[in-house]
Amino acid sequence: MKLQEKYEAIRLRKLGLPYSSIRGKLKVSKSSLSLWLRDIELNPKQKKKILVGLEKSREAGALQKRADRYRRTMIVREQAKKDFISLRINPLFLIGLSLYAAEGDKNSQERVKFANSDPDLIVLMMRWFREICLVPENRFRIALHIQNLHSNRLVTSYWMRKTRISKTQFYQLYIKQSTLRQRKNILYNGTCSVIISSKDLFRRIMTWKQMLFENFETK
Repeated sequence: MKLQEKYEAIRLRKLGLPYSSIRGKLKVSKSSLSLWLRDIELNPKQKKKILVGLEKSREAGALQKRADRYRRTMIVREQAKKDFISLRINPLFLIGLSLYAAEGDKNSQERVKFANSDPDLIVLMMRWFREICLVPENRFRIALHIQNLHSNRLVTSYWMRKTRISKTQFYQLYIKQSTLRQRKNILYNGTCSVIISSKDLFRRIMTWKQMLFENFETK
């Protein structure tokens, strides 16, 4: 049986099929295929055919990924539209969404990020993410931007209390050098960024934002 598969693999290779296609047809291991075909020399025409096949395979894969992404986006958007109808009577939903629309990250990376130096706003948005967006606790990440005048330990502890997030979920501190010799505002504890790497959540929030603006447009 193995000998027949070997001969068939050699035949397919000489026809210009790439390894992936041969493995798909014969259901053999990658190591077996490499062993059988390692001494097979291909002429320029065969090599070109393989390259063309690989390029078509890559293009098909890229098209499939785009199609899958589009379908997923449409599913998330449709669900977000339904959620908006029921959530819009909740004051917390509208307040948090308005804050994110004004201050939140709306970049092409499709990453949820809200940054602010006001601890009250951070506390409110953490509640919004937890109660409205239903973000699991292990998905939160915190990034702090501080000055070299701050105490790293005290600032980190401060934002741990405000966000109720474990230190293990904090990124490395970003420290900016200051020309001052001492802090002017002792209440300032740097900028806190709440980050959630979720494309689905980003798309939900962007859909909610669009619907929020549409609901308040002047007719």
